[in-house]
Amino acid sequence: MPSRMRLAVMALAAVIALAASGVIGYHLTHQGAPSAPRIAIGGPIDLTAEDGRRFTNADLGGKPFAVFFGFTRCPNVCPTTLSDLTLDLEQLGPLADKLKVLFVSVDPERDTPETLKEYLSAFDPRITGLSGTPAEIASLAKDYRVFYEKVPTEGGDYTMNHTATVYLMDGKGGFTGTISLEEEQPVRVAKLKQLAENG
Repeated sequence: MPSRMRLAVMALAAVIALAASGVIGYHLTHQGAPSAPRIAIGGPIDLTAEDGRRFTNADLGGKPFAVFFGFTRCPNVCPTTLSDLTLDLEQLGPLADKLKVLFVSVDPERDTPETLKEYLSAFDPRITGLSGTPAEIASLAKDYRVFYEKVPTEGGDYTMNHTATVYLMDGKGGFTGTISLEEEQPVRVAKLKQLAENG
C-alpha cells in the first residue's frame, strides 16, 4: 500500500478530478445565486455480506451509514481505519446503534464472505463486510467515485491500491461528507455523532 503522504495526494487528485468533471459544482438558483454544491456520490448496494446473504439498501433499515472500501490483505491503511472506526463506535456509546458501517472489498477474487467474516472478527461487530463479483464491486466503486487498482508484486502475487476515505451517507443514501485517514478521533467522532443524530 502507498504511504500516508501518497494517499493524501491521491485523495487530493480525486477531489480535483471530481471538480473538473462537474461532479462537485455549484448550481444556480432561480435567482442566479450559488447554492450548496451537489455531489453525486453513492448508489444502490446489492452485494454479498460476510454471512453469505445478499445485502441491499433495504438492510440498512433507513439508518445513516459509513462506507469504507478496502481489502483484507491490506497491510496498514485498512486495519488502521477499521481500528479507528471501532474506537469511534465505542466512543459514541448507544448512539452508534443508529449507524451502519460497511466495509466493501475491492479484492473480490480473494475476499470471500468467509474471509471477510474472519478478518472483521477483530473489529467492532457492527461493521458489516461486503463483497461480490468484480463487476458488482466495480459498479459500486464507480458510484462512490472510488479508485482502486491491482498492483503486481514479486512471486506472481498482487496487492491493491485504493481510495482511503470513509464516505458518510444519510438515511436516504445521500452523501454528507467524509472521514480522512489523517483526522484525529475527536473530529471523526464528531462527524459520526452528527450523522447519527441527523439521520
